[in-house]
Amino acid sequence: MKKSDKKKNQVFTDKSREFLFKYINNSSPTGYEASGQQIWLDYLKPYIDDYIVDNYGSVAAIINPGQDYKVVIEAHADEISWYVNYITNDGFIYVCRNGGSDHQIAPSKRVNIYTEKGIVKGIFGWPAIHVREPGKEEPPTLKNIFVDVGCSSKKEVEKLGIHVGCVMTYEDELIELNEKFLVGRALDNRIGGFMIAQVARLLVENGIKLPYTLYIVNSVQEEIGLRGAEMISRRIKPDVAIITDVCHDTQTPMMDKKVQGDIACGKGPVLSYAPAVQNNVLKQIIDTAHKEKIEFQRLASSRSTGTDTDAFAYSAEGVPSALISLPLRYMHTTNETVHKDDIENVVWLMYHTLRNIKKNQDFRYIK
Repeated sequence: MKKSDKKKNQVFTDKSREFLFKYINNSSPTGYEASGQQIWLDYLKPYIDDYIVDNYGSVAAIINPGQDYKVVIEAHADEISWYVNYITNDGFIYVCRNGGSDHQIAPSKRVNIYTEKGIVKGIFGWPAIHVREPGKEEPPTLKNIFVDVGCSSKKEVEKLGIHVGCVMTYEDELIELNEKFLVGRALDNRIGGFMIAQVARLLVENGIKLPYTLYIVNSVQEEIGLRGAEMISRRIKPDVAIITDVCHDTQTPMMDKKVQGDIACGKGPVLSYAPAVQNNVLKQIIDTAHKEKIEFQRLASSRSTGTDTDAFAYSAEGVPSALISLPLRYMHTTNETVHKDDIENVVWLMYHTLRNIKKNQDFRYIK
């Protein structure tokens, strides 16, 4: 990467770290992303010319509006969560998923339940080891995990403002691990929102004038089917899109590299190969990585990427799209873990790729 740019402005500054912790620690469940989106937009406002917000809460911050050629960089803003699904007569709460929440990690977790009266604290209860019969222990399932809010009746639960349809998230917050890693819930994929915000900031602070309109997009509802990206891609109708999300680090125990690929935290951004990934856009990103001496990794997806890349790629007449992923350990747990060096390198790879995209650049295979 260009040393002058990196020396002048860092990805991690006091202000960006403050934003990162505030943004990640705020809850942003699928379908209820508004407060997180406001934090994200407020941080970006000094660096953008305009913004749009759609009916479901996806936000597109805009730099250099009004140009014929439109480029998107995108992440998603929502996190997995739970819905109150059933309240028993004796005051216990059963749940259903909002997104890909993992029932196996739920026992003993604390939750924030969001009601019109405010946040109510709850806990996922689980029988003590002393009362479980060896060899006949039940694993956690959606049928037996439950939330205790300290009430002894359904009426008492409802008096707190809790009803079927209230959403809840784990209360775990962001920490640093061994000065190298960030650990917390919802790094999938609000860390992407942090990264694209830093790309925008660095472009502005370094005085980069782009020959096109740049949309910095933070989409909602990715965790239940890429829905936010589907909507806003149709609205923007970009000429090219670069998506960032997380992918699996496969170096930890119980991971199968033959199935999931050989991906490691700390070894750089991950570039995906998939039918939705437009090869000319991907080649430009790879060429940029080589030119800027940014180490990267490769990952193949057999059908779809499973990210907002698919929504943008197949939007309208088709949008040339590519995916730059951040390696992450322990996805969809409260201990999602990413390497700070990878975060920096994703930011710089996107930054330099945007600088290399030309006005009205044609990415078609056949011309």
